[in-house]
Amino acid sequence: MVGPSSSHTAGAVRLGQVARSIFGEKPAEVLIELHGSFAETGRGHGTDRALVAGLLGLEPSDERIPDSFNLAREAGLKFTFQDADLGENQHPNTVRFTLTSSNQRMEITGASIGGGMIAITRLDGFPVNLTAEFETLLIVSEDRPGTINAVTGKLLEDHINVAFFNVARDQRGGQAIMIVETDQAVPDALVDYFQKLDWVHAVRKIARLKE
Repeated sequence: MVGPSSSHTAGAVRLGQVARSIFGEKPAEVLIELHGSFAETGRGHGTDRALVAGLLGLEPSDERIPDSFNLAREAGLKFTFQDADLGENQHPNTVRFTLTSSNQRMEITGASIGGGMIAITRLDGFPVNLTAEFETLLIVSEDRPGTINAVTGKLLEDHINVAFFNVARDQRGGQAIMIVETDQAVPDALVDYFQKLDWVHAVRKIARLKE
């Protein structure tokens, strides 16, 4: 990895990578809010440049991380940093991204929890737990009977083993987010299959982070 810190640099790169994967496209503009230690000491550790590098799709080992601000400007990615108090229960190394493009806006909160490991904890206000330690399928859908069986049944049919399954919803009968961590990579054809279901709003495939 490019240092100096696994939590402030490598973990920050991975947070940016996963945020972009969840967003599903190159954002036009990103507000990056730094909490706790990220706000207090992060800039000295290169956290700001690491987060932008991850949003550009760079890996923690990429020697271009220190130049990520210039790379972002060349790519047309606008970014703004703010210090923020995201709550006393948040991990000290927490960041909230607000990503926008011409057709969507999304808030993603995550933390670098040590040793380069991360956890995405909130997605558009939903409490979630996404680590990217496994291949991951994220499905935003209507909250209605049978949806979980439909997803797990299709994965069984395609011989994909579920490692962990996590569901959050805003209210009964409202919107739900399924996070399905799998032992095998989910093929694009299966993503397309889920996306075409009338009760599914969006599907994202998040690759397992490289070690």
